Amino acid sequence: MNRYIRYASVLSASLLLFLTTGCWSSNEIEDVSVIVGLGLDTANESRFEREINQQGAAYPKKKVVTATVQIVPPITGKNEKQSGSSSSSPSKAYLNEQLTGDSVFQIFRQFSLRRDRPIVAHHLKVIVVSSDLAKRYSLEQIFDFILRDNDVRPSCLVVVSHRSALEALSSTEPGEIPALYLTGLVDNRYRSNKIIPPMSLIKLDSSMQSGESFLLQNVVTAQSEHKFSGAAIFKGSSKKWIGELSQYDLEGLIWVMGDVKGGALKTYAPKNGHTVTFEPKNSKSTIIPKVQGDEISFHIKIESDGRLIEDWSFPEIPSSGEYIHELEQQFEEEARKQIGQVLDKMQHVYHVDVGGFGERLRIKHPKLWNKVKHDWDEIFSHVPITYEVNMEITESGSSTD
Repeated sequence: MNRYIRYASVLSASLLLFLTTGCWSSNEIEDVSVIVGLGLDTANESRFEREINQQGAAYPKKKVVTATVQIVPPITGKNEKQSGSSSSSPSKAYLNEQLTGDSVFQIFRQFSLRRDRPIVAHHLKVIVVSSDLAKRYSLEQIFDFILRDNDVRPSCLVVVSHRSALEALSSTEPGEIPALYLTGLVDNRYRSNKIIPPMSLIKLDSSMQSGESFLLQNVVTAQSEHKFSGAAIFKGSSKKWIGELSQYDLEGLIWVMGDVKGGALKTYAPKNGHTVTFEPKNSKSTIIPKVQGDEISFHIKIESDGRLIEDWSFPEIPSSGEYIHELEQQFEEEARKQIGQVLDKMQHVYHVDVGGFGERLRIKHPKLWNKVKHDWDEIFSHVPITYEVNMEITESGSSTD
């Protein structure tokens, strides 16, 4: 019996050797151009394109979209030598190249005519869409090729640029790769309640298929520096950009969705107007749908505890129990202002539900949801919503007062 087990073990090990061999059809990384970022803007031909078109290099196309690919060049001895010989202008850690056309797939193939190494999107980290392009065309049109292409990983992050996508993928910081910088900002959610859960390519596809309105993180750029600021709103019926939520709006929405991971809630002391800041540690939100016949309403219950992390009133006002209770009420009032503002924008400015109210109604009242889901954004605009906020200061940091 032991002899048969040994034979079986040897046979299994031999088979595993075949399964762990390398890919016979793979391309060496030095032979391809690895892109980590993709920017999509309204058509704006570069100077290079205009000059080569004058030389007869044009092909039949409409000017619809300009695609920017961010390439991480392979490090070779030749590159190192060249960068080392130029002390005044060190080589960038990335290359941005642009082409314009009316087919993203065709544009990708056109890059093969200007690069000796073909571009591959296996390691694409972020796709930046300009708000201008998203106003003119639906995301279904813009992302059609990308969602069909097996080369692009479904975990790729999708964001919207307030200005051009090219700007969002450019940097003057030595050694910085903007695509990786943008993906790194998402990891700071535990430090800020102004960053929404990352929208990956697969989540974007799911959101568009559902027909519900949704948000994408907004990127603003100034002097080649970038910052997440607010979120772009996309209408479920059209999949087009219709507006933005500010940072302040996002804070309110994060409270509603119960997705507070950290951050700061700032207000002012009631007696002297000095700055006081609350750091939430544990937060919970419950959206309760109420149905009477065909009448729909919602009640939001929000609870949070955390620390009084900053108080500019000290030592004017001692941290007594009464004072702490007053601050809790101030923080509650500030959170209510944030919630009220974002609900007003959702219901009365943009007429969209991007707070998960429809999802709660679907779970609790599926039959009613089937009746209203096709016109939910418009119905939601007239639905009464009440909310209550309870804040508790459980500690004052390391203060010994």
